[in-house]
Amino acid sequence: MLASVNLFSTKENEINKFLESFYQKKVDINDLLSWSKEYNNPIEIADIIGCFVDNNYKYQLGMWISLDPGVLINITDYNADLIIRYLFERFPY
Repeated sequence: MLASVNLFSTKENEINKFLESFYQKKVDINDLLSWSKEYNNPIEIADIIGCFVDNNYKYQLGMWISLDPGVLINITDYNADLIIRYLFERFPY
């Protein structure tokens, strides 16, 4: 099972702006209102969660992650730190 990050927005190009800020390069996505990426190593998700929470006030975005099949976790200002800690406890490599 691959871990995944899903971004959603009701405002066009908002995801594009966030991803360009995160990756620090030009990003072109086909669907302007949603984006998804799978990761082989779930620890890599911690970086984008941190960036999402630190810049949440700049963008109108929602983030959901999936670590197990059929289970989605909504990332908020209140649970992001706990989820990042959980990632490092569950996947300590």
